Amino acid sequence: FSCEWANTHFKFRQPCSDLAYALEAGKGPTRSILMAVQAHIIKYLLFERNTEDTHLERLRRIGHREQSEALAAALADPLWAAGGGRRAVVCLLTTAVHIVPSPDYSADTLTERLQLFEFFEKAAAQEFIFNHINCFKSEGSHGVILFLYSLLFSRTLER
Repeated sequence: FSCEWANTHFKFRQPCSDLAYALEAGKGPTRSILMAVQAHIIKYLLFERNTEDTHLERLRRIGHREQSEALAAALADPLWAAGGGRRAVVCLLTTAVHIVPSPDYSADTLTERLQLFEFFEKAAAQEFIFNHINCFKSEGSHGVILFLYSLLFSRTLER
């Protein structure tokens, strides 16, 4: 992955503002993934979240917690779909190395530190993501790469 991929994470605009629902997305190769997740965020905020606000207010009146809830739901949806509606895999980074180096594998200091968490209920995956949301939205977290790996493992390499 390039430096741009490694530096991209899920970052919202300022909470409780006109664009509180929006992810920041610069130009580059990660933009398409960010925009796909953005669509799920808007779907969650408009149609799934329980609130009495009007549609426009639902998007603008969200704080940090609601942004994190929306992101967790927006990440869980495609992971669950990739797993055929039966499972989702969430990848997080650890400090421990989980892959033994070999001549066929070129270490990248990221892939060998992945830890996989498998879920057989969408709600459990969404709750886990919410509880570890900083792993996807903190600066330096490699959030978009972790989501991409999670999609691949949810779908399975065979599929």
